[in-house]
Amino acid sequence: MNFTAFVDGPFWYFSAAVFLIGVLWRLVGMLSMGSKPDFSTPRKSGTAAVIGINLTRFFPRVDFWSRIRLQVVAGYLFHLGLFALLFFAAPHIEFYREYITGFGWTALPEWAFILVSEIAFLGLMLLILHRMLNPVTRAISDRGDYIGSLLIFLVMLTGCLALARSHEVLRVTHFFLAELLLIYFPFSALMHTFTFPFSRGFMGAHYGRRGVNV
Repeated sequence: MNFTAFVDGPFWYFSAAVFLIGVLWRLVGMLSMGSKPDFSTPRKSGTAAVIGINLTRFFPRVDFWSRIRLQVVAGYLFHLGLFALLFFAAPHIEFYREYITGFGWTALPEWAFILVSEIAFLGLMLLILHRMLNPVTRAISDRGDYIGSLLIFLVMLTGCLALARSHEVLRVTHFFLAELLLIYFPFSALMHTFTFPFSRGFMGAHYGRRGVNV
């Protein structure tokens, strides 16, 4: 078995299994922890606060905007750009149809793919530079944060280079790096992709029952 066959076959199934099992393990572990019963009389609905905070936290508070606008703008550029690339790039749709869903959907035209890639790259680079240069984010960042950012950058870079599909080595490299990212994902801060609604909801319910607007 050559490296290409290994990446397209056994290593893909292994990385997908690690990703799925790891994500489920983290989510089940987090949700099964529960919390202490709150016997206080609620001033407001905790459920409404859960929904409210998950919606309002997509937008920055006016009080903080002047200090966090770079992170907010860069974050939206990166996350929205990455979402579009993951689910609307033609090669990815083809991959999903072959390996996962069995069906496809309308893809972005090539010019839109290039534009979205540039937007996502810009957002990612701004976030990395802010993490490295800002004293606060630099102090709270660890090796895992940089590893995750580097893996995402390399996956995106090799994906763009492999777009023309003129060199098989680029496609295999992109696929291999994506599989490494899948393996790393459940054991890193990248898990916030799945956990952020729960963490926001817990805070919203906790303070919402006490009548505190967060």
